[in-house]
Amino acid sequence: MNIIITDAGLHNAMKPLSWTRPIAEFRTGILTSKSRWEKVFNTNCSVFTEDYIQGKFPLKSKTQNLIIHAGLMPDDEIISEILALKKGSIVQQGRTLAAICTDSEISDLQTNPPAPVMEYEKECLIIEHTWDIFTHAGRMIQFDFDLLTKDRISDKISDTNIIIGNHPVFLEKGAKIEAAVLNTTNGPIYIGKDAEIMEGSQVRGPFAMCEHSAVKMGAKIYGPTVLGPHVKVGGELNNVVIFGYSNKAHDGFLGNAVIGEWCNLGADTNNSNLKNNYAQVRMWDYETNGFSKTGLQFCGTIMGDHSKCGINTMLNTGTVIGVNCNVFGAGFPRNFIPSFAWGGSGGYTEYAINKALSVAEIVMKRRSIQLSDEDKSIMEHIFQASQNYRKFH
Repeated sequence: MNIIITDAGLHNAMKPLSWTRPIAEFRTGILTSKSRWEKVFNTNCSVFTEDYIQGKFPLKSKTQNLIIHAGLMPDDEIISEILALKKGSIVQQGRTLAAICTDSEISDLQTNPPAPVMEYEKECLIIEHTWDIFTHAGRMIQFDFDLLTKDRISDKISDTNIIIGNHPVFLEKGAKIEAAVLNTTNGPIYIGKDAEIMEGSQVRGPFAMCEHSAVKMGAKIYGPTVLGPHVKVGGELNNVVIFGYSNKAHDGFLGNAVIGEWCNLGADTNNSNLKNNYAQVRMWDYETNGFSKTGLQFCGTIMGDHSKCGINTMLNTGTVIGVNCNVFGAGFPRNFIPSFAWGGSGGYTEYAINKALSVAEIVMKRRSIQLSDEDKSIMEHIFQASQNYRKFH
């Protein structure tokens, strides 16, 4: 069966992270949602997303397709239900979780699921807001850990490390850990290929880091935390998901946060993840174009791709930073920073698209990755589409 992971109408709700990628390409655990379903079903999947992104992520449709909601996180029960689906759809509280349909039915799947419609009444995990990513990271680290390590043996762990707890530590080939304290009491620890935890670091699971990532000397990391590929972190992290190719390489605290790709947090950048009055945190919501209740007491920062913070940046509780932002200066910047904003608490100017693209090219070239024509087109679309938010005075 041809499998397609659909954004399911979540594009606006998942900005700024979805400005630059389909929901299926979000890192929601050790794996992205797309790569997780590919591993579950042992086949390649494609994605159905917004027109301006689709060119970079080609849709492959056939006469019959199995469509899966991009926010749906698999477990054994929902996998069994999907495998048993011969025709029609599985829905829960109005959402189409999975369906078998023709290519012409894909676009209106959420509003008109194909019959027969089967109501799924068991509990399932669906990620529908950006803050859901760090909230449910622990559960997804465990699922992915089991998926990736089943019937496999970890590389040898150096005797210089102290390991506490009963959950496993798994090292892929080339992973290095020396003189670190690893506490697996609350969950497993996964170290990807050629990744490194440097000496003096203290890590509490559930924790995962992907290939070629690094935890620098003396870092303190509280799970559940995920570092995507080619990420460098130092200082203190608590319940953070970093998609990939981003750095928080120096001291400073980052908590209850999701950071996109190609971001850099300058030395001693700190974010607040708890309000002084301990109230529920509200966060900017692109779906409603206003601040929405998250239902969370601990909620820090969401940062879109290619955004940067200068040294000593202070981020307030529930801060949303768009794509290609440059935040710096004394004081707390506003807690909603639109894409292509340049400045801080003293005010903002517009970050010119040609300058932003030039910096992106330089940053990506350092990792031997080229800024493609599709990437440039996506950036130009975001620049135009986010213009209404940049009404700086």
